[in-house]
Amino acid sequence: MNDRSTNLKSIRPIIATAQVNDAMTMDECFQNGTLRPIIKMQNHLLIVVFRNYIKKRKNVFYDLSLPKQLAYIDHTITKDIKFRNSLKGMIIGQFTVEEYEVYIQNSSALNKRMMSIVKERLVSNIQLFSQPLATAI
Repeated sequence: MNDRSTNLKSIRPIIATAQVNDAMTMDECFQNGTLRPIIKMQNHLLIVVFRNYIKKRKNVFYDLSLPKQLAYIDHTITKDIKFRNSLKGMIIGQFTVEEYEVYIQNSSALNKRMMSIVKERLVSNIQLFSQPLATAI
């Protein structure tokens, strides 16, 4: 393994519940061994990026009820292709070359898993989006 791969893997958090074993499919192994640690590591960035997304859309999100906020997150991740591609780039950029080679073999299914995990992360942190950030005076 080259230095980049070693360095990337060394900074990823270990997720005890994201186990990998022989009974799992290749996609499940990739999800638990690669996607979950990367997405957890990128959690703060994902939150900041989504806050910026809300701001660029005139803070409409903050006027919505909780169920509509959840629907907004889901709609944003599934329908806004530019935003979705931006999120994918933040995650794929943390892959090693070897992981990327695995990813391109079944990118469509892995993208669905990736976006599902990102959506879970944003939803589980929804309290961080409950009010707009204070503006400086």
